Amino acid sequence: MLRAGIVGLPNVGKSTLFNAVVANAKAQAANFPFCTIEPNVGIVAVPDERLEVLSKISSSIEIVPTRVEFVDIAGLVKGASQGEGLGNQFLANIREVDAIVHVVRCFENDDIIHVSGSVDPVRDIEIINLELALSDLSQVERRIDRARKQARTSKEAQVEVAALERLSAALNEGKPSRQVELNEEEELLVKPLGLLTRKPVIFAANVLEDELATGNAYVEQVRQVAVQEQSQVVVVSAQVESELVELPEAERADFLESLGVEEGGLKSLIRATYELLGLRTYFTTGPKETRAWTIHAGMLAPQAAGVIHSDFERGFIRAETVAYQDLVTNGSMGAAKEKGLVRSEGKDYTVQEGDVLLFRFNV
Repeated sequence: MLRAGIVGLPNVGKSTLFNAVVANAKAQAANFPFCTIEPNVGIVAVPDERLEVLSKISSSIEIVPTRVEFVDIAGLVKGASQGEGLGNQFLANIREVDAIVHVVRCFENDDIIHVSGSVDPVRDIEIINLELALSDLSQVERRIDRARKQARTSKEAQVEVAALERLSAALNEGKPSRQVELNEEEELLVKPLGLLTRKPVIFAANVLEDELATGNAYVEQVRQVAVQEQSQVVVVSAQVESELVELPEAERADFLESLGVEEGGLKSLIRATYELLGLRTYFTTGPKETRAWTIHAGMLAPQAAGVIHSDFERGFIRAETVAYQDLVTNGSMGAAKEKGLVRSEGKDYTVQEGDVLLFRFNV
């Protein structure tokens, strides 16, 4: 399951956004700092209209979407890595996530206080980045001391020390650790540290309802920072998301259209996260269920089968494969087979986005 950690200063809309996109979320959302005092975890289904279409073709009893886990931690403040505020004690909760969603306040509202007294996205991003970097630096320095002792007798530890020293140098210069290139061996050795600044970041620029379609000057500032950090920006409105939750499903599309947008914040965030992490979706479908599976781009058929069960990968024989659009256009697997659109692929086949697969394997 994809895991995303939500970070940001207090009162930027983190918990409001979390509550809106996570089913049965219980995080508080109020007009004061440190409202979220425990890490909140919620699991949401990944919206994908293709599941419904495939389900109808196969007359499936059940639809099973893939899921994303969001971890919302307390608002971080300047000095969090040294124990200020409540945020530092929860940094450990996001060390194992796949990506970080950094919520940035991009709206003016005199009724919602800002912890720094004014709205300034660039300054706010720098505060969070610094706290994450300082927390990482502390992790790296503690590990270097142990690794140096082990390096006297271990070549592996020598490799680790060299990698850690490069990471330490970058962090001391105020650079995120993801800007340091590591080879595969080095990456595996430092992975247990769960470095926060090594994770890909998506900036969620939180705007008011009437600026969701157009953005504003604050959003442009966030985009400039994102370009420098090789990150992505998604414009969201926690206000809109909280209103969407109250609407019947049938009315949500009309509401979004009236605002000049095609999709809500949840879908935008997930789409951006998939793109940033290089993820792909394939499907299995039949009378029992239609299901979505998440894999990394470039995965071969046996690896994709292993996402379902390790036995599928070990005993892989072949995969019967048809492209989603080919199946939909022809209306059934039988019709697609008659036109030669269902292929038998072997162990060297790279699974494509939207493939509909049936795996053959030995038990």
